[in-house]
Amino acid sequence: MLVIRSLIFLLLQFLLTPLFSTLAILTFPFSPLTRYHLISSYARTMLWVLRIVCGIRHQVIGIEHIPVQPCVVLCKHQSAWETLALQAIFPPQAWVLKRELLWIPFFGWGLAMTSPIAINRSDGKGAVKQLLKQGKQRLAQGFFVVIFPEGTRIPFGQRGKYKIGGALLAVSAGVNVIPVAHNAGRLWGRNSFIKKPGLITMSIGDAIESRGLKADEINLRAETWIENEIKQLVH
Repeated sequence: MLVIRSLIFLLLQFLLTPLFSTLAILTFPFSPLTRYHLISSYARTMLWVLRIVCGIRHQVIGIEHIPVQPCVVLCKHQSAWETLALQAIFPPQAWVLKRELLWIPFFGWGLAMTSPIAINRSDGKGAVKQLLKQGKQRLAQGFFVVIFPEGTRIPFGQRGKYKIGGALLAVSAGVNVIPVAHNAGRLWGRNSFIKKPGLITMSIGDAIESRGLKADEINLRAETWIENEIKQLVH
């Protein structure tokens, strides 16, 4: 049944993604925030499909910690699930992602309409400069900026190196950092076809104020909170 359910989800994903991507491209005349609200309906739809077909539900702890003012969100990256869930849980957001994703037919074209910060990871200092410049622009437009500090999906129970870019942006823009932990990789693993039924828990931490702190201290505080919180979300 796991294989059948996962296959049905994949087929529905293949059917719905080009449709929503085409609709996303057609939102071009609208303002960035309006485009986002329209396009993010894809994420909410796929979460519904995931619940109905695969039996994956979710709960959120600490939703009261989400501020009104835009900030930098540093989130653990274990699965494709959080790329959907963050859009349903947080206010309008701009993502920091590798530019190659925008080259994917339909999906990438639609993704480009969500005002992402698409960086060239191999550019080093250039990528950081782009993150700081465009990140401050997105924050000024009213977007939260979502960053996966480990840079890639990490298998459940493992830990990657937390890069400092998100903390640098928070200090440069004078905004807070919101740390986010979850256990999605337990049910929907990294690059996994199989999706196991169950309950995913996302935990949102208290804001880390950037005022008076250096970027490396902010990064360490976020990493410490996220990794300690994940230990509480094992089950």
